[in-house]
Amino acid sequence: MLQLGIRFTDAVVCALNIGLEVTKVTQANLGHTVSTSDNSNTIGRRTFLGSLILGASAIATPSWAATPALVTGKGNFRALALDNERTSEWMNTVYWADGEYIPDAMESLNYILRDWRQEKEIQMDPTAIDILSAAKRLLETDEPFRIVSGYRTPETNRMLRKRSRGVAKNSYHIKGMAIDVALKSRSVAQIARAGHALRAGGVGIYTRSNFVHLDSGPVRSWGR
Repeated sequence: MLQLGIRFTDAVVCALNIGLEVTKVTQANLGHTVSTSDNSNTIGRRTFLGSLILGASAIATPSWAATPALVTGKGNFRALALDNERTSEWMNTVYWADGEYIPDAMESLNYILRDWRQEKEIQMDPTAIDILSAAKRLLETDEPFRIVSGYRTPETNRMLRKRSRGVAKNSYHIKGMAIDVALKSRSVAQIARAGHALRAGGVGIYTRSNFVHLDSGPVRSWGR
C-alpha cells in the first residue's frame, strides 16, 4: 500500500490507468490510499497526475551530472515515507515518476517538513529529498523516517542557536536543504553509514540526541 500525500480534504479522485485503485483523501494534510493489483514497481507519472486532476505543470528535472547514481536510483519512481510526531502527521508518497517530480507530492513534502513553530514552509531542495529517499532504500526498512527537524525559519534557527552550540548560524535548514531524521529500527550509526555511502551531501551524526542530519550541501561529515 502506498499513501500519496496531498493537502486536500475529502477529495474524490479516479484512477486513469488499469490496475490502479484510488480512494478519497482520509485526513486533512494527509493522503489517499493507492494500491496496485500486481507486484510491478512501474508506476507511471500520468497515473498520478491524471488521477489527481491537477492543472499544475511538472517541476523540471534538474541536471544530475554531478549527482551520484545511488541518489537518483534506478527505476521509474522514487518514494519517501515520513512521520512528523510533533504535528501528528505522516505521509508515504511517490514524489518522482518517469523523469519528473510530481508537484502535488512535492507540495505535501514541503508541508510536512515545514517549520511547525512558525507554521511556515519553503520549497525543499529536491536533491535533499532524493538523498533522504536513497538513504531509506539503502537501509532496507519500511519504517518511515521520523522528522526531527526540516525547514527552519531564521527566527527558529536563532532561537535554537541560543539553546545549542551545535546549531549553525547559516544552517542548511534555513535554505530547505537539510533534514534531521531518526528511525526506531536502525541506529544512528546505520543511518549515517547510508548517508556516507551516497557521497552526495553533508552527514551530521548526533548519537546522544539520536538523530542524523542529511543535507544537499557539499560532501562532508561531522559528529559522533
